[in-house]
Amino acid sequence: MFAALAGIGLLALAGCSNPEKTARYLIDPPVTAGQVPNRLGTAELKDVSLPEYASGQEVAFQTEDGAVRSNPDNLWADNPQRGFTLALARAISDASGATVIGEPWPLGEPPQRTLEVRVERALTQANNVYRLSGRYFVSDSKGGGTNHARSFDISVPVGSETPGATSVAVSQAIAQLAVQIATLSGPGRTIATQTPADPFGLDPLF
Repeated sequence: MFAALAGIGLLALAGCSNPEKTARYLIDPPVTAGQVPNRLGTAELKDVSLPEYASGQEVAFQTEDGAVRSNPDNLWADNPQRGFTLALARAISDASGATVIGEPWPLGEPPQRTLEVRVERALTQANNVYRLSGRYFVSDSKGGGTNHARSFDISVPVGSETPGATSVAVSQAIAQLAVQIATLSGPGRTIATQTPADPFGLDPLF
């Protein structure tokens, strides 16, 4: 009897740990159609700040009762912060021709700009719309340029109530955010401040 129960327990455990039941989804923005002017030059993108529910390994979603839920069978294929940061850096570069690289900066020549993105909401809502909102900051690394602080609020319809559809919506939202950052645009108000000029460096981009 004990042996039979033990066998059943092992089978149940094997079923729960079956890796084929775990789906992993990529954050991979589509290729941007068309090019926008290069207003950034070279820029280091700091690790994107995500809400706690969006930085976890499970794909989160909101239900009609307002709760944010997730399922351990549906995971992001990479660390969400790393995946979001790398995808955004690549998308900005593809859209504008700028050289945007996630930190740490790997090149010998320092970047001209520093980018910081603070996400306040990144979630498929109960109305089947993925919403990505927050603020981004572009600062001049050498001084003498213009620093920008802008807000963004992007909504992308989710085709179906599945993690795969959420993954597609996330990718599309990142592509839209990349164009906004590349063009220093988006909803909200720009706050521009002048930093002291660096007598040893010139920057014609702004």
